[in-house]
Amino acid sequence: MTAPYPPAPALATLLIGAGVTHFAVPAFYDAMIPEFLPGSPRVWTRGSGVLELAVGTAVLVPRTRRAGALAAAALFAAVLPGNVKMAIDARRSDSVAYRAGTILRLPAQAPLIGWALRVRSRA
Repeated sequence: MTAPYPPAPALATLLIGAGVTHFAVPAFYDAMIPEFLPGSPRVWTRGSGVLELAVGTAVLVPRTRRAGALAAAALFAAVLPGNVKMAIDARRSDSVAYRAGTILRLPAQAPLIGWALRVRSRA
């Protein structure tokens, strides 16, 4: 028996909400951009925000849901280096909760990928 996942609109809401936060609090995301990526972190923050908005919209629309959900799975995998960087950088933080949150965020990528793939298979 497979674990239940919330439906496609919930995944779309998560992605669209995350995309909006890239523009509302960009400095948070700028700090996650790995140094090896060329260009300004802000360009990557804005670009990934646009991508999350587009992917979330694709998941929301039934006609594009399969492709959008596959793109969501790829997106969740692609942001893993940023999450790793965030966890490494958090070692310097005085906040135990922040350090713990960045560590706990790493294994959360697997269920997010699974959720996106489940939405794709049900579309």
